[in-house]
Amino acid sequence: MALRACGFIIFRRLLGCTPPPGNIEYLLLQTSYGEHHWTPPKGHVDPGEDDLTTALRETREEAGLGAEHLRVVEGFVQELRYEVRGRPKEVLYWLAELRDPGTAVTLSDEHQDYRWAQLEDACALAGYRDLQDTLRAAQTHLEAQQDKQ
Repeated sequence: MALRACGFIIFRRLLGCTPPPGNIEYLLLQTSYGEHHWTPPKGHVDPGEDDLTTALRETREEAGLGAEHLRVVEGFVQELRYEVRGRPKEVLYWLAELRDPGTAVTLSDEHQDYRWAQLEDACALAGYRDLQDTLRAAQTHLEAQQDKQ
């Protein structure tokens, strides 16, 4: 059976004169273990817990951001599948906007740093192709929504 984790691609819109999509930054956390890779907040599903509840719980635990800080973007969910130490793993990511761009991030012991980064810088930090593709898909989704307004 595959390991399952859930989380959020969290973004904020910068206030000021920067036009979309250049006003969008993504939150990445740097792990305090292993290769110190960068990732959005996510974590394993607890027994009896649904996926979205897991994503919300893990985001609060890892970044100090709760449901009251986030606006989940309709119509976006990405599923990544890969192997970790020979075991299959599935990760579901929803897209969520930070309601107040000035809200502070509070890291857990699992992470040693965080960064807000525009798309290309976020992709460079992310390192892994599937996560880069997910970040690009999020940006495309946001740009399509912007075009509809």
